[in-house]
Amino acid sequence: MSWWEALILGIIQGLTEFLPVSSSGHLTIGQTLLGIEFAEGDMLLFDVLVHAATVCATLVILWQEVCWVFKGTFTTTAWNPEKQYAGKIILSMVPVFIVGMFFKDQVEAIFGSGLIIVGVCLMITAGLLTFAQYARPRQKEQITWWDSLIIGIAQSIAVLPGLSRSGTTIATGILLGNKKEQVAQFSFLMVLIPILGEAFLSLLDILQGEVETHLSITCMAVGFVSAFVVGAMACKWMINIVKRQKLVYFAVYCLLMGGFALWYGLR
Repeated sequence: MSWWEALILGIIQGLTEFLPVSSSGHLTIGQTLLGIEFAEGDMLLFDVLVHAATVCATLVILWQEVCWVFKGTFTTTAWNPEKQYAGKIILSMVPVFIVGMFFKDQVEAIFGSGLIIVGVCLMITAGLLTFAQYARPRQKEQITWWDSLIIGIAQSIAVLPGLSRSGTTIATGILLGNKKEQVAQFSFLMVLIPILGEAFLSLLDILQGEVETHLSITCMAVGFVSAFVVGAMACKWMINIVKRQKLVYFAVYCLLMGGFALWYGLR
């Protein structure tokens, strides 16, 4: 992989991690169109790097919210709002933890199945975003424990390539009656620990020699920086988009891109 290919893939990851269009699906499409054939170790390391970059971007954009949760969680005050919020985030991570622990091989097999599954899942994403755009449920003051679990289940299903994680979790939260800005913030925060955990386990495999990699330092640096810079802009942009109820535009995009992926995969 050349540095400019790493730049393109980093931009794709940074932009699509937060926009409701599926980063994994677009990375697959990008790799296919660019003709990049990753070795297993190279693909694993690059994926870890660009996801770590978007985690850093989330921390920068939502720094005040992260500090609010941490400061309130590690105080002697009994069961304050910050501890409840942290508890809900932890609860939301349980389903994806179960999928990662017990169904990792099956998920990895799906990722290697080509663009057809990506196309189908992008179309499902389009449907979810459309429902969320026009749904008018009663607005809740805060995300409930039950909502947190359901949003977490939605996140665990969104490991499928082409099914947008942010789009699925935000749409699910909106359909449950949560305020758009609150659910967008919750969606971005709930993924931090799972991504960091997956990155840590993947790096352990690489460091222990179980997976070999030949990526150059230049490609790794370019991919990380481009994913971080674009991801920071996309994170802030996405929160404003959700507040202004513009999800239907992404639904149209996902429908068109899903159709393209199906056509390209079946041709």
